[in-house]
Amino acid sequence: MALVGPYGSGKTSLLEAVLFSNGTILRKGSVAQNNTVGDAVPEARARQMSVEVNCATTNYLDQSFTFLDCPGSIEFLQDTIFTLHGIDAAVVVIEPEPSKVQMLRPYLKRLEDLQIPHILFVNKIEKASGSLRAILSTLQAASTTPLLLRQIPIWDNEQVTGFVDLALERAFAYRDGQHSEAIAINDVDREKQARYQMLERLADYDERLMEELLSDQEPAREEVFGDLRREFAEGLVVPVLIGSAERGQGITRLMKALRHECPDVNLAAARLSIPVSSDVYAQVLKTSYTNHGGKVSIARVMQGVLKDGAVLKTADGTEARVSGIFSLVGQTQTKLTEAGPGQTVALARLEGVPTGATLTSGKAAPPKKAIELLTPVFKLAVQAADRKDEVKLTAALAKLIEEDPSLKFEQDGELHEMTLSGQGEIHLRVATEKLISKYGLKLLTKPASVPYKETIRKSVSQRGRHKRQSGGHGQFGDVELVIRPQERGAGFLFVDQIVGGVVPRQWIPSVEKGVIEYLKEGPLGFPVVDISVTLCDGSYHTVDSSDAAFQTAARIGMQDGMPQCAPVLLEPIMKVKIHVPNESTSKINAVVSGRRGSLLGYDAREGWNNWDTVEAEMPQSEIGNLIVDLRSLTQGVATFEMEFDHLAELSGKIADQVVAARKAAKEEAKAG
Repeated sequence: MALVGPYGSGKTSLLEAVLFSNGTILRKGSVAQNNTVGDAVPEARARQMSVEVNCATTNYLDQSFTFLDCPGSIEFLQDTIFTLHGIDAAVVVIEPEPSKVQMLRPYLKRLEDLQIPHILFVNKIEKASGSLRAILSTLQAASTTPLLLRQIPIWDNEQVTGFVDLALERAFAYRDGQHSEAIAINDVDREKQARYQMLERLADYDERLMEELLSDQEPAREEVFGDLRREFAEGLVVPVLIGSAERGQGITRLMKALRHECPDVNLAAARLSIPVSSDVYAQVLKTSYTNHGGKVSIARVMQGVLKDGAVLKTADGTEARVSGIFSLVGQTQTKLTEAGPGQTVALARLEGVPTGATLTSGKAAPPKKAIELLTPVFKLAVQAADRKDEVKLTAALAKLIEEDPSLKFEQDGELHEMTLSGQGEIHLRVATEKLISKYGLKLLTKPASVPYKETIRKSVSQRGRHKRQSGGHGQFGDVELVIRPQERGAGFLFVDQIVGGVVPRQWIPSVEKGVIEYLKEGPLGFPVVDISVTLCDGSYHTVDSSDAAFQTAARIGMQDGMPQCAPVLLEPIMKVKIHVPNESTSKINAVVSGRRGSLLGYDAREGWNNWDTVEAEMPQSEIGNLIVDLRSLTQGVATFEMEFDHLAELSGKIADQVVAARKAAKEEAKAG
């Protein structure tokens, strides 16, 4: 069972309330006091927010439930996506606040696409103001599946003091710290109307119930509960329950709904295309490394009985032996000898097995399900403060990316820097904090460099002559080069126009090498592109000319000629697709314009109700912290993707600043 929903909705508090209500823990903690079962890692405690999936198994009556509390920040959405592929159902936790409706869409969209049954739990019901049905009318805009109100609040002096269960037709009063108490229904007409609306919604998918309603025949309770179970399991409706995690209200009713109406593991196995057999199948939901370096994989047993020591294999044939099975309640582990169908457990040392893998004990390869991998939207340059730790940093990053595949590590040979990309500023901050605290690394971070280039506007003819005599054989090379600009994107062209052997054929490749070597850094300090260099004349010495001499002559010619060619800076222009709720589209247009971008247009985002995709061209230098602005304008839900489009000339004050910064960086590197 996954607990999903926007940041601040109270998922971790709900998990705590469930564990306490079921007797799994003896004392109920709180996020504010940093003593909850979930969010136990230092990075979560410091921010009082989830930064990874928390797993806890509990028993309610005769049934075992494992809850996977997923992070609410969109920056940690990848953990949620992997988790969804192994669950029976989800509880979407929300606040009774219509203004936050768009924060639901990234979660509901993925649940709908994966056809996962889900319940909407309206948390913090004590803070509700106005009609719950009016709130749900607004929330319906975020869900393509009809919302089904299962409970209505009881109001007393503008405070919610209890609820009416519309399926049971019974009223209950909240009791702080205790189970709710059955009471008489005061407003029978309101209850009857609300119940009828619930039955009408169910009847949309049940002809018999529709006939009963049309003939004013009261359906049997068993029929109503049967429809609730079936329509929930088939994803036809989204039941809506209410409560308060902080006050422990509505918890028992939620557990009863999960116990009676959730489908079993077979439906989840079918979504993964797992064949029915006697073989063991398991789905890896999360990977983590302990502070001592041990690998732990949180996995759901989808079929069969998994025993300690079993050998499992992935779709690509990788085999791994289970070196320990544990049930989890947060950070507390209990050793098991085996795990049966439906159990979610921690498996020790599954080397070579990534998050999202389907495992089997059978001879046939397990099915390989495509899992969405989020595109990075924020990048930092990282390096070890001590150069001798660079190998250690690379190894630590590999483990970090195995824990969180939405991180991306790259080594840029041209810019001479290592970069770490992720889902936002906080995401990368948490990642670097883990590198420091878990792996003992001292890091230096800075914004990732922009790969500027330079080119020329004018042509010039320039002689390059290298002559040195120091006893014995000397060095001699002499060339005349014509340097010309080319069209943007044409690249580099070397032309040989030597006639009469004034430069011997064996030294012509040396001239080209010398030119190419110079192009790594032009007069402005950046790689040179889109030029042609023609070797049209020269001279040589039968004894002193050599490969090295002609390379040096070519570099001298380029070094003297290029500053005369009106060099100009080029900046990379990216084609950007920004995905936002349509109510924010006009604000995004202003952001693009304010970052020297050009709008190309916008359209409805395919498959996303009430969302737009804004297309634009923007300089890469303006995209570094773009995601921060986008999310501040969209309640944290906007995202974007980009690709390189072309290089464009950059002049004026901005170009001067870029060139000056490059020069200062070179001088600093020399001094260091």
